[in-house]
Amino acid sequence: MLKTDAAACWKLTLQRAEGSSLDNLTHTLFGLTLARTALGRAGRGTTAALVVASNAPDVDIVATASGALSYLRWHRGPTHGPIGLIGLGLATASLVWLWYDGSARLKSRRLQARTRSVSEKQEHAPSKHGPPDRDVGSRSQPSFSLLAVVSMIGVLMHVLMDLPTSYGTRPLSPFDWHWYATDWMPVVDIYLLIALAAGLAMGRTTPGVRRHMALIVLILMAANYGMRAVAHHEALALAPRLFGPTLPQRCAPSVPTARIIDRWPRSAPPAWTAPSGHRCLVEIAAIPTFLSPFRWRVLAQMSNAYEIRDMNVLDPRLRDPASDVSWRVRVRYPNLWTPAVERAATTRLGQVFLGFSRFPAARWTVDGNGITTVRWDDLRFTGAALAADQPLRPPSLFTAMVRVDAAGRVIEERLGR
Repeated sequence: MLKTDAAACWKLTLQRAEGSSLDNLTHTLFGLTLARTALGRAGRGTTAALVVASNAPDVDIVATASGALSYLRWHRGPTHGPIGLIGLGLATASLVWLWYDGSARLKSRRLQARTRSVSEKQEHAPSKHGPPDRDVGSRSQPSFSLLAVVSMIGVLMHVLMDLPTSYGTRPLSPFDWHWYATDWMPVVDIYLLIALAAGLAMGRTTPGVRRHMALIVLILMAANYGMRAVAHHEALALAPRLFGPTLPQRCAPSVPTARIIDRWPRSAPPAWTAPSGHRCLVEIAAIPTFLSPFRWRVLAQMSNAYEIRDMNVLDPRLRDPASDVSWRVRVRYPNLWTPAVERAATTRLGQVFLGFSRFPAARWTVDGNGITTVRWDDLRFTGAALAADQPLRPPSLFTAMVRVDAAGRVIEERLGR
């Protein structure tokens, strides 16, 4: 039984709104910044089109109306893919075009009404106003084709800004439902927010100053992304030093290490083995932190567990051959796949959650009645491990629970913490 009651869905909607408010603020400020570049010269309505289009892909939040699991299934899906790029771009252009068309028609009717009023009062005097201006609406109307191009650029930039984050996106859906991410940026980068807001605040004088400040902000953004990309590469290179002699040999097969863009879920089941028969290393990932571009959360996926350590790439001990750094300090999360866990993975909740989660740590317990409780936590975002039988907290996108009875029947499924 999948629990998705109205109260739980509403709580999840509020959590999504709260968690994405700064994210959407970033997209909005970036859209306003783009409007101050050469794109802003495309004509009337470009600023509105860029702001709306920069947030349009997140319209997938409407899927919450069908339940928390429905939202997780469609989250950053087709609205972030090729169909969304074209469809949302055209929809945004249509909305802006209709708004300006309606405004122009309203102004035209008001002008005609004033003209008739003056004509009636001066019916015996020569008219100074002439016939009504029938071209007011057409002169005020922006170009739909230009609005469509600008809107598609806004949607595309939204997707490209989601890709470098540790959250990732599905830029090829619905043709390919895999998630892609580079792990360079946190979901919300406060330094990017500050740069965008400062550029808009300091560029409120003349059009020339606005364009100049927009260019400076874009250069700072590129430098920020570049710095984080270099720091991410350095974190992965130094990760073996962080784990020291506790790091096992790589599994066969393992995830390639030389990759810029990560892709998940993997088609192969979690059945990695080492030639020696002992535990082995599947992959190492470096997840960005919120405050510093030099501090990373390094996650090593083993064949039977995850190990997590924090790293500062500027720490000189990581480059000192005589230092053991801090490899003895670790946080370990078990990841044990039993027949009960594999059965839970075939449920609707299991398939959707495992399709979303990049590092799902599986844990399970069996009570006195033979009921197995299986829990997955996405270790990118969960702050601490919970016992598999611990009561669930309010709904969350990053934890899932399935209960299976002794006969293998699923008796409960739900998102939660």
